Order: sequence, then C-alpha cells, then structure tokens
Amino acid sequence: MLFGTQEKYRLHTKQDEDEKNLVSKANVIKGVLFHQAVQASVTMIIFTVTGSDAACVANNVKHSIFELVRQFFMAMVVLDTWQYFIHRYLHQNKFLYRRIHSQHHRLVVPYAFGALYSHPLEGLFGDTMSGALAFLISGMSPRDSIFFFSFATIKTVDDHCGLWLPVNFFHVFFQNNSAYHNVHHQLYGSKYNYSQPFFVVWDKILGTYMPCSIKKRENGGFEVKVVKDE
Repeated sequence: MLFGTQEKYRLHTKQDEDEKNLVSKANVIKGVLFHQAVQASVTMIIFTVTGSDAACVANNVKHSIFELVRQFFMAMVVLDTWQYFIHRYLHQNKFLYRRIHSQHHRLVVPYAFGALYSHPLEGLFGDTMSGALAFLISGMSPRDSIFFFSFATIKTVDDHCGLWLPVNFFHVFFQNNSAYHNVHHQLYGSKYNYSQPFFVVWDKILGTYMPCSIKKRENGGFEVKVVKDE
C-alpha cells in the first residue's frame, strides 16, 4: 500500500530508478553506514575537545531563543557556503570528479537512503568538515547541535528522496528541494544547482542557478522541467 501511494509522487519512474542507477542498493547502504560511522567518531572527538553540556549547566550558561536562532542561521550559512564551493570544485576538477565525486552521481535517480552516499574523502572533507565548522563557528552547544544536525540530515534526505510530497514543510521555506536537486543529478543540470542543503543564494550569485517547475505525468507521478526563460 505504501509503495503504491509513493508512485503518485515520484519524480522518476521505478523503471528509471532500476535501470539508470549505476550502483546497487546494498552498496549504497554500506557506503552510508560507513559515512555515518565516521561522522559519529568525529563528532565525539569535537564534543570531547570543546567541552560538554554538563559544563554549560555547571556555569549556568543559558541561551535565549534569539541566540539559538542566530546560531542555527549562522550554522546554515557556514554549511551552505562550505558545501557549495567544495561541491562545485569537485565537479570542475575533472580528476577529482572522476575519482571521487562521480561515486555520488552513480545515483542518477536519487532516493532517500542514498542521500549521504559518497566517496569517503568527500564525506570527510565535504559533509563532516562542513558540519564541524558550522558547529564551531556558530558557537552552539553539543545539545543544540543535535537538533540542528538532525534537521539538516532530514532536509538532505528530503532533497534526495526523488519524491514531490504534498504539504511539505521544506518546500514552504526553501527553494532548494527535491526537484531542484534532482536537476543537478541529471546530465543537463550537472553544472548547475550546486547549492545544498538549505539555500540557493550561491547558485544565484555565481550564475549556476537552474530553476525548474513541476508537472504531472500522464501515467502518474511528476516530472521536473527546466524553466529556460529564467
């Protein structure tokens, strides 16, 4: 029943997913689990070095809602900036693309649990390092960072889910969504829409923005169309 309902919201057909992707789902799962193990290890090291929430409580450190919003927004900006330039360079440098970033693009038709599938070096210097910088520069506490990075991970999964879901919270606040990132995974859009995971500001400023629209397919699901006049 779940999979039957899901078909109504697909940006690609199930046949496209099975035929166009260049990596098995078993290998994707292995890659994602390794990536998460590395992230968890680095996170524990950073938390140990920078101190814990217990220290904040002992020193009676309290953050207002305004301060938390400021920290979260700062973390989003740092995350977006680092990932845009790393992501773009991995595409423009042919050696790095062929040896490293092309692993992620084996998923021509993205799906949710493949969101963090990437080469270990890209995972380390792209995702993990951007997260570490966002945490350190924003000044958030370890406890607050758990909420922020949980939100960022859910957003990244939604961007790669390959679905155009109704009443989607992310679509209300972010132009960078599953359709926008789907364009990047296609051959015609591989040099555009580098921004991830939140805003599209860097794409617009640096001329790599490729807007798109959503149209229903006659046989069910949706289709992403590039808006050429923009």
